[in-house]
Amino acid sequence: MPARVTYIVSEDLVKASSQLPSNKRRSALVHSLVQSFGLLSRQTFGHLRILRPTPATRKQLLAYHEQEYIDDILSSASTSKDARSEAHDRPDLLGLEDDCPPFVGLSQYVQLVAGASLTAAAVLKQDDADISINWDGGRHHAQKGHAAGFCYVADCVLSILALKQPPKSRIMYLDLDLHFSDAVSQAFAGSSSGQILTLSIHHSAPGFYPPSPLSSLPDSDTSDPYTLSLPLRHGASDKTFHRVWQCVDSVKNAFSPEYVVVQCGVDGLAGDPCGTWNWSLGSSDGSFGWCLSQVLGWNCKTLLLGGGGYNSPNVARAWSYVTSIALGQPLPLEADIPDHNGFPSYEPSFTLDIPAGNMRDENTDEYLEHIEQVYSQVVGRLGAKTL
Repeated sequence: MPARVTYIVSEDLVKASSQLPSNKRRSALVHSLVQSFGLLSRQTFGHLRILRPTPATRKQLLAYHEQEYIDDILSSASTSKDARSEAHDRPDLLGLEDDCPPFVGLSQYVQLVAGASLTAAAVLKQDDADISINWDGGRHHAQKGHAAGFCYVADCVLSILALKQPPKSRIMYLDLDLHFSDAVSQAFAGSSSGQILTLSIHHSAPGFYPPSPLSSLPDSDTSDPYTLSLPLRHGASDKTFHRVWQCVDSVKNAFSPEYVVVQCGVDGLAGDPCGTWNWSLGSSDGSFGWCLSQVLGWNCKTLLLGGGGYNSPNVARAWSYVTSIALGQPLPLEADIPDHNGFPSYEPSFTLDIPAGNMRDENTDEYLEHIEQVYSQVVGRLGAKTL
């Protein structure tokens, strides 16, 4: 029997998300490609449910965020046409500057994106779906009291907190974005309940955003086994991901979660302007699509969220492909992009695939062996705590 899939989307959500300064019009490109591939057809996919998000209330946002920040975000000062100039006149910017400037529609954006992830979490918690998808979520840098790293609302944290509600269950957060999940990892670091585990696979190098002591490989003896990082070096390829995936599987098996929340950032794919990893969409074992297939084979309730990705046509390709995997009918990588309004964006190939480039993978056998050794010990500690 195919998994029951809920896809979160609405015209208001797409309109608001398409105004995000770091990803202008990306949301519209993503959802239009998903639709043009026929992946939102209820006639084809009887196990699919398309659901409009319920905007998050102030009370729901305050489940994690600080009151001053939410009051500012929801005020007219952050959303008017003069938002930028008004924000710079205020002494406390609450992060609304530099990479997170205020923009018209910010309050609606925050409420809709948070509401979409909370709606997606709710259908899982109520057992109305096995997989829920919010490609407009995954904002893993937003802090309790300020915006950061292109992120204005901590929808990942809010959705995890929603899944944490009784009846008690274990929740695993897996982050595949090129950048470390600093805000999510910090939010749950040091939790003694053992109910939530975070694992971020990311790039790490001096000066690379975001700086955090939690982004390093865990200390096998003293680190919190529920707050885990797996840093990869420049040029990480399918081969590297395939090798480290045994660590991911071992963590999952030791923790045995009922729910998995996956941040599906795709700024590590070949062709992204970040130019740091050399991950392909689905060319081989260890590819982005392969990793998501592994997660969806865990037989856990799964929430798929968006994230980073700054080559918007490739983001649309990747999330359309993952949507097809979730629906149980993976698109062929050689599939032609269907004719639709966004078609010209997919030149020159006009196909679904995102192949790897020629970047050198600097994750040496010695380094990967070190990761495996560390995780072998961490998993041992985790298994002992989980029993």
